[in-house]
Amino acid sequence: MKSLKKILLSLVIAASAGTFSAAALAENDPGRVTYKPEDAIDMVVGKIQVAIDGIEKGAAGEEAAALIKAASDLSKEINANDKVDNARAKANRKLKSAITHAKESALQEAATELKGAKEDFAKLKSLI
Repeated sequence: MKSLKKILLSLVIAASAGTFSAAALAENDPGRVTYKPEDAIDMVVGKIQVAIDGIEKGAAGEEAAALIKAASDLSKEINANDKVDNARAKANRKLKSAITHAKESALQEAATELKGAKEDFAKLKSLI
């Protein structure tokens, strides 16, 4: 009788674990747009280019920082795998450094950081 209880309990646990999968039930939040990793990378590279162009056209420090922050915020949409996420975090540090330089009105340093970040984000496609 004891072994029958153990067998039944094992079957119930196995059946319940197999029927409910959190990953299968996961959904997007209503109103949230998700992007393919390649599309998100292209969008971030585009935002970085907009920030570089803004600095070259003479944007003020705070305005340039806002342009860079838009690229930084959009970079959070890049979701593929752990390698991509680690490389994205590394490239995102350059964006944060560029924001700091822009707020200090060191726009040449910010532009240099942005160019490096743009190259790093473009390289993410090879990791997907």
